[in-house]
This record gives sequence, structure tokens and C-alpha cells, in this order.
Amino acid sequence: MNITTQQKENVDILARKGTCIEFFSAYQDMDVERMLSLCADNGTISFIPLGADYTGKINEIGKGVWSALMDAFPNLDNTVKEQQYDESNDSVNCKVVIFGKQEKEFAGLAAKGNEFDSEHIFIFRFDEIGKISNINISWDHDSFVHQLTK
Repeated sequence: MNITTQQKENVDILARKGTCIEFFSAYQDMDVERMLSLCADNGTISFIPLGADYTGKINEIGKGVWSALMDAFPNLDNTVKEQQYDESNDSVNCKVVIFGKQEKEFAGLAAKGNEFDSEHIFIFRFDEIGKISNINISWDHDSFVHQLTK
């Protein structure tokens, strides 16, 4: 019995990691709707360095931030560097490098044609049917701003 249970857990973990890869594939394709389709309707998000104003519903806050990013950085891209399953809180932690060249104003930052290259940590949690129910995102925001304003 334990072998079957362990195999099921491994399949569930692989499925969750696969959902994360699909999320970043949609991000690369700049397909916000596909990103959102992987998330629960009532899912929550927090862009941690930006504070409480950037915490809320994935379908609202997440959609708004990602749409604005994709508009301002038309070559926005990402590379998933590492994925780890955290059994203690049933999450997948992804280390992702996000990069692009700013062509339009973004979040009060005037476009100077600068590029950014920033490591982000995404922590994904899932609901009982395998949809993303929570995303916490963290990065060095001071470095991000410096790269765009230098």
C-alpha cells in the first residue's frame, strides 16, 4: 500500500510541476488568458516587493500586472532555472529569470530602452483539482528599478 501512495504523490508532484512549466510557457507566449486558465477562479496572488496594493485576486491583480508588463516589454521572456516541491506547505517553488527591453512606460518608470534581467521566486500552491490557488512572487525590486532607470 505505501508504494502505491508514494507513486500517487509523485504523480501529483509531477503534475504540479508540469502546470508551473505550462504557466511559464504561456508567459513566454505572452498569453495572459492561458496563464489565468491554469489558476482557480478565486485564486490569490501577492507581488511581495510591491506591497498590499499588489495582493489580491489572480484574475484581477495578476492579470493587470502581467498585461502591463507585456505591453511595456514586448520581448518579455523567462527561463525556469529550478523547481522544488516543498512538502511542508504543499507548494512548488520556482526560481525564474525574467528579462526584456522596456519600450513603454511601466509603473511610473519612463521607457529609456533599457533591458532588465531579474531572478524571481514564484511559490505556487494548488487546490484539490490541481489548479493554481495561490502565487507569491518575490524579486529584488531595487535592482529591477535600477536596471531600467540607469
